[in-house]
Amino acid sequence: MSRPADAGIVLNGGCDRLMDRRAFIGSLALGTLAVPRVAPAQPARKVYRIGILSPTPMTSDMVGPQTRTPFVNALLLGLRELGYVYGEHFVTEPRGGEGKPERFPTLAAELVRLQVDVIVAGGPTLPALKQATSTIPVVMAGAGDPVAQGFVQSLGRPGGNFTGLSLQTVETSGKRLELLKEIVPGGAPVAVLWYRASLHAWQATEAAAREREWKLLSLEIRDAGEIEGAFKAATGARAGALLVFASGLLDRHARRIAELAAKSRLAAMYGLRLYVEAGGLISYSANLIEIHRRTAVFVDKILKGAKPADLPVEQPTKFELVINLKAARSLGLTIPQQVLSRADEVLQ
Repeated sequence: MSRPADAGIVLNGGCDRLMDRRAFIGSLALGTLAVPRVAPAQPARKVYRIGILSPTPMTSDMVGPQTRTPFVNALLLGLRELGYVYGEHFVTEPRGGEGKPERFPTLAAELVRLQVDVIVAGGPTLPALKQATSTIPVVMAGAGDPVAQGFVQSLGRPGGNFTGLSLQTVETSGKRLELLKEIVPGGAPVAVLWYRASLHAWQATEAAAREREWKLLSLEIRDAGEIEGAFKAATGARAGALLVFASGLLDRHARRIAELAAKSRLAAMYGLRLYVEAGGLISYSANLIEIHRRTAVFVDKILKGAKPADLPVEQPTKFELVINLKAARSLGLTIPQQVLSRADEVLQ
């Protein structure tokens, strides 16, 4: 039986349409392959800004991932140990007070205006920060007495925007006086050089001296220009020794104070080892380098969402007794063996 003449036309046309459809689908596939795939947008990683307010150095000495300031370097080391990379995870906004307390409020206000994520601050600058902000987290890099000074409600539950580490300056004031009296016994008064920020340490020292019936001579100063006059007052009162409280104002003049103590023939006990490194006789204090390294732990927790109010304040577990034998020899002073045996470091 013969097929209709047009049947072949229908069949051929269907085949053509089928081929055209396949070619079209193939071209679509090729076109799809030719178009580059666009990866889904990744959220930009936040680079945290860490404010640093330090009482003594210049700001220019505190800039970048490797600074000329040992305390800042200790903080940066602590952050590196926790996996933070400078420039990738965080940058710093440093401010240095240059040993001028009158500058601290201005510098604190600058950091608050920048809305940094957290501020690491040395003890003498903390009052200015307390006035400047109640919201930005502040990590204390060594507060003298954080509860008495009103920075936290208690060591266990700070309760506000401050946390960090204490220096236990007040608690160790009596110990410094005891060590000094072991080196220089006798009834002559001990002159105490202090700045107003150390009021609580002075009060604790006064109480310890009263218990033991030791005489003290208060040499409170209001600015650096009064330092030399304080030494004249000490020698005029025939002081037998000198106790110097650490503070942002006095620390900047550590070398000058050590020189004046030597010139005045006064055996001096200091609240920080930097005075001994500058030529002073003896110091008893927590290790500030270690304290600054430990602040990184608090910064890490805060950047991960912890509230300062819930982070207990840490206290130093180790105190260093550092003695400068060269300074002792220049004073004609023999350090008792029982004191030398307790020293953590003896500088020759």
